[in-house]
Amino acid sequence: MSRSGYVEDMDDNWALIKWRGQVASAIRGKRGQQFLRDLIAALDAMPEKRLISGDLQLDGEVCALGAVAVAKGLPVEQMDTYDYDAMASQFNVAHQMLQEIMFENDEDYGGSPEGRWKWMRRWATQNLREVPA
Repeated sequence: MSRSGYVEDMDDNWALIKWRGQVASAIRGKRGQQFLRDLIAALDAMPEKRLISGDLQLDGEVCALGAVAVAKGLPVEQMDTYDYDAMASQFNVAHQMLQEIMFENDEDYGGSPEGRWKWMRRWATQNLREVPA
């Protein structure tokens, strides 16, 4: 299982429908929208526009969530990416949103680190209800 917790062999369609609704609600909500703005700001502030997959931070590079954690001064080294509730508390968002971001960062995009940065920035921007000026 990946760090997003997503699995390919889900046979319970109703559980999948409920999950997708929870993800959408988390993204649309006030905290989710603020997190997307924080994510875009953290990505834009990166000196090198590239993201890793599979880890929050490794050898000075970060994933999308790692970029936000570093920008906010959160204890990246102490975060367990499989403890979704603890991470959600630290980021002040629903765990469903964090898991979706992990999936988008790690699994939905399979190209270069530079392409992953573009992919995640585009994803965040597309999910904003109001794009800041």
